[in-house]
Amino acid sequence: MHVGLVMECDYREGRTQDEAFDEAFTVAQLADEKGIDGVWLAERHFAAPATPTDPGGAGIPSISSVPLMMAGIIAARTERVRVGTGVSVLPLAHPIRLAEEASIVDNVSRGRLDFGIGRSSFPRSYQGYGVPFDESRQRFAEALEIILKAWNNYRFDHHGHYYNMDDVVVTPRPYQQPHPPIRIAANSVDTFRIIGELGFPLVTGVRGQGISQVAGNLKIYRDTAAASGHDVDDAYVRMPIYVGDSMEEVRADTEESTMRAFRRTADTYIRTVEAEGANATAERRQRAEQLLNTTYDDLLEDRVAYGTPEQVAERLISLRDDLGLTGFIMEPNLGGTVPAERVQKSIRLYAEEVGPALRE
Repeated sequence: MHVGLVMECDYREGRTQDEAFDEAFTVAQLADEKGIDGVWLAERHFAAPATPTDPGGAGIPSISSVPLMMAGIIAARTERVRVGTGVSVLPLAHPIRLAEEASIVDNVSRGRLDFGIGRSSFPRSYQGYGVPFDESRQRFAEALEIILKAWNNYRFDHHGHYYNMDDVVVTPRPYQQPHPPIRIAANSVDTFRIIGELGFPLVTGVRGQGISQVAGNLKIYRDTAAASGHDVDDAYVRMPIYVGDSMEEVRADTEESTMRAFRRTADTYIRTVEAEGANATAERRQRAEQLLNTTYDDLLEDRVAYGTPEQVAERLISLRDDLGLTGFIMEPNLGGTVPAERVQKSIRLYAEEVGPALRE
């Protein structure tokens, strides 16, 4: 049972960049010391804090624009915790560069890298890189094909739609053989089906879909994997988790920040629907409408695990057993505004009291 946490690397309003990096490295060190199994570095682009000249900002501010670079630094500063990307957005980078960078992190960490990959649902990132959002699925598939060729072959050629190359040798070779574990992010029904067909482990979240939707999508993944001849059933759920001494304390710490995050998630779906135009799915439209009308109490029922250590452990164990999960990835500061010392207290309780119960 994997007990992990995602690092959004918050860039808090009123703080400096130096302070943002210090907070990120403190969380990573805490995870390493307290027995967290893995930290997962988010990839966030153009996510600057609001300023007097740009009061809108760009979603939840973050300094994690190059997760593999952050992963390498964290790997060098820690001893046992696995370091993952959560996720590397394949369509926004050259696949050979990603294969090289990931191999370096795998070697620096002595085989502690987990390579989480996905397409991302942030159209703004694609706009900033000048990559058409409607090409994301095709670009992702070709990039993954190239990365696997680079790691599974000493020398290779590739001639595809977006990339052409001959006689390429990627160095260094990965430390883990044949390559670091790959885990693909899934949030839409068709993506669960594709990952099942490919036979990879997956990670999904509950921000944009409730638990019942997750259960249905995991069945699609498992059924498709079995039909495609793959013996794989390996699913992590990434979800907001917050642990405190009492539910009253938890609510006081998280309510405003949590609601802020879900409103922004709804806005992201709306922007995605707009970017996809006629190709937008009814699924995304429905998710946006659901989130716009949700309350904090609704979220406590279906999309977060908040409470005392006993309450959180009971909820996660129930989800583990009901959904057949192999891991959880904690979102420790949903919305990005919970004070750092409160977030670190929650992580300690998660590591010391919830994690052992999940592993039993």
